[in-house]
Amino acid sequence: MTGLKDVAQYTGLSMSTVSRALHNKTYVKEATRKKVLEAVKALNYSPNVMAQSLKIGRSSTIALMIPSIQNMIFPDIARGVEDTARKYGFMVILTNTDEHIAIEKDYISRLKTRLIDGFIIASMMPHSTHIMKLRNEQFPLVLTLRSYNRKIDAVVIDNKKAAYNAVAYLIERGHKKIAVALGDTAVPLYADRFQGYKDALHDYGMSFDAALVIGENQDVHSFYTLTKTMLNKGDIPDAIFAASDARAIVIMRAVYDAGYRVPDDISIIGFDNVDIATLVEPPLTTVAQPLYEIGVRAAERLIYQIQYKEKHGVLEKPEIQVADTSLVVRKSTR
Repeated sequence: MTGLKDVAQYTGLSMSTVSRALHNKTYVKEATRKKVLEAVKALNYSPNVMAQSLKIGRSSTIALMIPSIQNMIFPDIARGVEDTARKYGFMVILTNTDEHIAIEKDYISRLKTRLIDGFIIASMMPHSTHIMKLRNEQFPLVLTLRSYNRKIDAVVIDNKKAAYNAVAYLIERGHKKIAVALGDTAVPLYADRFQGYKDALHDYGMSFDAALVIGENQDVHSFYTLTKTMLNKGDIPDAIFAASDARAIVIMRAVYDAGYRVPDDISIIGFDNVDIATLVEPPLTTVAQPLYEIGVRAAERLIYQIQYKEKHGVLEKPEIQVADTSLVVRKSTR
């Protein structure tokens, strides 16, 4: 098997210079790097990744932990993470937790003992103390979409403000009876979106009506039945603010099947701006959050923390980055 020593002998360079060239160190001349890469190709050299990992104390591998890749917001985030990780020479392991604490704990326990350099986690709940423990142990970690008391690095949006602006838009367009379709409010981002909805009603002098709250049943498809039940009871809103695009699309189908028109009878706003939002009829008005950018920024922050710890022995003070959102107006609102 060809080793680093063979590449050094082939090129006439020292083993340390060859190693620096292979690890993309900036202080290696480009001509030298090219010479080493040509030798690697000629000799069919393949580095012993495990040996390198043990020597330098890391594997250049990070874990991305999400609730479910079937959730339409996560492919863009995952792509942002992977593209950025690749740029810096890291690989990504993807895990799905299905929002189960036991699964989350198991993945963390197994991955952190396998030379994983850090975690990007999009599934943290307020009671996920095992994730807080990672931070306390000085393990590189970044949250996406969800934050925790500013004690862990995170890349998020202002969910309360984004929801407020969406509901305010409906009110300013003349809507008087606005329903809300919630996610699980045990998840802070959904609680914030609900609060933004209520704050907008209050600030515009409109009363909150619990009959116009369509609750979470753990399954997005349940919103079809929940919406039809609300309409059949005679609680007919003139607009519905949904806490995600997936919920909005299911609700749109229920509204049509109940004999109402979108947006003539009922306006609908979603949240996320996933790709399918432009493909439904009518195209969905929605709050756009920069999902790919969130993935990029989370990966950049994690890699920074990994490198910072290598240099200083501890993690830097947590940083909360808040990405901008915008309301994308399409034809599902009037």
